[in-house]
Amino acid sequence: MQSPLPPYEVLPTEVNMEEMPRSTTVVVEETQQQQSPPPRDHLVWSLFTTLYGNFCCLGLLAFVFSVKSRDRKVLGDYSGALSYGSTAKYLNITALVINIVIVILVIVFVSLALAGVFSPRHPYGPYGGYGYSRT
Repeated sequence: MQSPLPPYEVLPTEVNMEEMPRSTTVVVEETQQQQSPPPRDHLVWSLFTTLYGNFCCLGLLAFVFSVKSRDRKVLGDYSGALSYGSTAKYLNITALVINIVIVILVIVFVSLALAGVFSPRHPYGPYGGYGYSRT
């Protein structure tokens, strides 16, 4: 239960409030602190990695960590936001490198296939070349 309020004392009529000394003074000073910028969450990068290069769901994981980082940033937990943001960044970098390697391998294999490297070649003809012919 709440404690009752102290009794109210009525001031005498001959006392004026402006003549009484001030009992409480509050001074508010705004200091200009140099705050570091909030940590990056890499949300847009994670979104594009999810949509365009989601190898082994790395883009989706990066997107999840980016959302967690943004949530922590909104709550004011900058160390948690920095941790989740850096994890999202490393997942995005890993997915990007793997996607670049895959694109390079596809280009190499397609160009080799068009050049005829993978076509079957028989050095002695189609039947071995030992004088046997199909008759």
